[in-house]
Amino acid sequence: MADALRRAGVTDVDDSGLARALYSTDASLYRVLPLAVVRPRHPDEIMATLEVCRALGVPLTARGAGTSIAGNAVGPGVVFDTSRHLHRVHAVDAEARTAVVDPGVVQASLQAAARPYGLRFGPDPSTHNRCTIGGMIGNNACGSRALGYGRTSDNVVALDVVTGAGARLRLDDGPVGGDGVPAPLQALVDAHLATIRTELGRFGRQVSGYSLEHLLPERGRSLARTLVGSEGTLALTLGATVRLVPEPSARALVVLGYPSMADAADATPGLLPYRPTAVEGLDSRIIQRLRDVPAATVPELPRGEGWLIVEVTGDDPAEIADRVGKMVAGAGAVDALVVSDAAQAGAIWRIREDGAGLAARTSDGRAAHAGWEDAAVPVEQLGSYLRSFEALLTGHGLQGLPYGHFGDGCVHVRIDFPFAGGGTATYRSFITDAARLVASYGGSMSGEHGDGRARSELLPHMYSPAAITLFEQVKGVLDPDDLLNPGVLVRPAPFDADVRVAAVAPHRTQLALAYRHDGGDLSAAVHRCTGVGKCRADTTSTGGVMCPSYLATREEKDSTRGRARVLQEMLAPGGPVQDWRSPEVHEALDLCLSCKGCSRDCPTGVDMAAYKAEVLHQSYRRRLRPRSHYALGRLPFWSDLVARAPRLVNGLTRSRLGGTLARWGAGVDQRRSLPAFATRTFRQDWTPRVPDTRPPVALWVDSFTDHFAPAAAEATVAVLEAAGYRVEVPDDDTCCGLTWITTGQLDAARRILGHTVTTLAAYADAGTPIVGVEPSCTAVLRGESQELLDDGGTGGAAARVAAATRTLAELLTGTEGWEPPSLAGVEVVAQPHCHHHSVMGWSTDEELLRRAGATVTRVGGCCGLAGNWGVEKGHHDVSVAIAEQSLLPAVRAAGAGAVVLADGFSCRTQLDQLAGAPSEHLAQLLARHTR
Repeated sequence: MADALRRAGVTDVDDSGLARALYSTDASLYRVLPLAVVRPRHPDEIMATLEVCRALGVPLTARGAGTSIAGNAVGPGVVFDTSRHLHRVHAVDAEARTAVVDPGVVQASLQAAARPYGLRFGPDPSTHNRCTIGGMIGNNACGSRALGYGRTSDNVVALDVVTGAGARLRLDDGPVGGDGVPAPLQALVDAHLATIRTELGRFGRQVSGYSLEHLLPERGRSLARTLVGSEGTLALTLGATVRLVPEPSARALVVLGYPSMADAADATPGLLPYRPTAVEGLDSRIIQRLRDVPAATVPELPRGEGWLIVEVTGDDPAEIADRVGKMVAGAGAVDALVVSDAAQAGAIWRIREDGAGLAARTSDGRAAHAGWEDAAVPVEQLGSYLRSFEALLTGHGLQGLPYGHFGDGCVHVRIDFPFAGGGTATYRSFITDAARLVASYGGSMSGEHGDGRARSELLPHMYSPAAITLFEQVKGVLDPDDLLNPGVLVRPAPFDADVRVAAVAPHRTQLALAYRHDGGDLSAAVHRCTGVGKCRADTTSTGGVMCPSYLATREEKDSTRGRARVLQEMLAPGGPVQDWRSPEVHEALDLCLSCKGCSRDCPTGVDMAAYKAEVLHQSYRRRLRPRSHYALGRLPFWSDLVARAPRLVNGLTRSRLGGTLARWGAGVDQRRSLPAFATRTFRQDWTPRVPDTRPPVALWVDSFTDHFAPAAAEATVAVLEAAGYRVEVPDDDTCCGLTWITTGQLDAARRILGHTVTTLAAYADAGTPIVGVEPSCTAVLRGESQELLDDGGTGGAAARVAAATRTLAELLTGTEGWEPPSLAGVEVVAQPHCHHHSVMGWSTDEELLRRAGATVTRVGGCCGLAGNWGVEKGHHDVSVAIAEQSLLPAVRAAGAGAVVLADGFSCRTQLDQLAGAPSEHLAQLLARHTR
């Protein structure tokens, strides 16, 4: 089949085990291994792929960003991904207010193209920064602002499609001629007018089934709008012309608090006369989940246990303020918050956008799953439906975290179905009862994500046999061989078949890490990834880090999700990925920087750095390792030896021959320069302070700081002493073992870190705060130490040390009476270290700088060096590409007098080598301005 595709002119065909693993699932519960993956470069290649599949009788499934929650984008034959190459916005017509796009265009990219004209594409799902327009057409996506702008079907002007029968149709949104509605299809519609008029199109969020109401004569007989939401089962989208709307000049965001979610739902109909663009519902349990995310910042919300987030837009701020005032007065809320700050509004919207990920864990930490994801009822019925739904959950002994588009009557929820051990009986029982419940309220199984494999079997609960038969007949006209996305909508697969998490047994290999939050089970840990795909989005503008390598390569295998999928396949029975040492595993993990960005930015808490360390540990344990593991992975050990003759070593590594040999021996790319060792380490020059009455603080000087950047430690001492502390430095050489951790030498890392924790525990037990200098090493004490060390055997020392460890900014901010030195007039371009952002959070540092009067530009993303990763042979080009994402452009754009702030040694090294830009640690900046 792959050869036939290539002979037909399809250039990007991949039937490797890696590709099949990457595309075996989407954001749903389902795992279906494809035979091959096609990434078309031109619409003609989609046509050619279809022709080959028709000739060979192979199913064909379309996929955009792979964020389909209902299993709409997995299939057993060929899966084609339009997001890799077909992502152009061909034209924006400001006068006609339209745009011509490829199917793989990300919604946010279309927004960016339309913004200069004062226009926008109306529908905006929570995945707007990674979902594609083709995918939105496939499931008739809606999003938060569909209340104001309509569904995708309301915003499609024309489609270029090919049907399953091989007919190419160019359709506009209106009465069509020429290539228009095929005569057999129109005959079907004319023969079933009563069924269509009474059962379809009853309310706005009725997305389930085929939207045949658009073929009614009074609706304009629009085949284009009918195909929107058909989930790739009738035709494949080659291109689209979409409608744009004017971007309002003013917005207001209001958060209304209520005693419960159901109370908030009851109040929703009363808000609609004020013409809101969006009315979103949030539950207190989701807010608590956000609070449980390490280093997360939770914005202020009004009192309540359920909230409505209401957006009001217009062109007259005074008129908007009047509408908002009247709405708040009549909302019946227990509390209200009118948000005027754009950053605060953005933070509140991000909670809503991350809902699918945050809801993937229940209040007691159990995994919660899609499956009953986006049912909708008429908004007048929403409060009653929610109460009945909560009772249904309780009756089945289940928990769920509801939220959703309350203004449209659409409710999202993730539920803790007990799939462990292969059971789906509870799942089938509950879903069947839930289908009956929503049908009893006149609702729809799907309100925006489509039916897919999750709900197609349930359609008889809301449609008559006549309507179901009509759907089958429509499928027979446009896809007579049943090749397009089989098992979806028509002749559906059982919704409890191919459930990914039900097929996976707990992983029983002796693991090096504890996986404390997943019950010690690596399978549960890697299945944290639900596939929502936030790792494919560029969140650097909001300070995000995940996933730097994907942003550089745009390859699915380099996303956090892609890596998680390969690890899931490694642990699954009968798949293409066999074990720890499989080439697919190591290819997927090769460009993982171990930046830990996903542990913070992924709403489900995936920690790919930990999983990579485990894989390397299991793969190379008692085996020969790559050269870089022996050199860079044990750098603190070699640094201690070099400290005896640093000038000699520096001279050798700076010579042409010596440097070349050193880089070869260490597995370092020859284009990299080697950093110089300090001629005197911090410890060699440290003079212990005489005990006095000042409060003590333990300065933990890591190996990087000690051997390469002692000036940062010296500045930290100066700042701490100026703040009124007596600085103590542990006598023992205490290393966190970070380089051993990132290279998977976890047995050695445990020994090294265990010694350090034992030493530092004496300070923690005495109530002395421990301050780290290097963020990545400080993060080990705050995070990995508890994963690596058996607290049960050390009396909880790792947990006590973690609780006592502070960053410099955290300690200073919490010091009573301390005031920062004036940084008025100082422009700071700050590159937070990835581990600092992910484990400790950088907001305290930012607040300190602003409090001092500095102007702060926070750079998102990763510097691209990430310890040993960026210097290793084979990583240089990607490392540079990552730096070019955010860091280097920000430094170039900064004024000549700007201070480049980078606490991480890796970040400073990258800046020096790629930009020749001097940078400094926060302690150095504060010390320079402290009298």
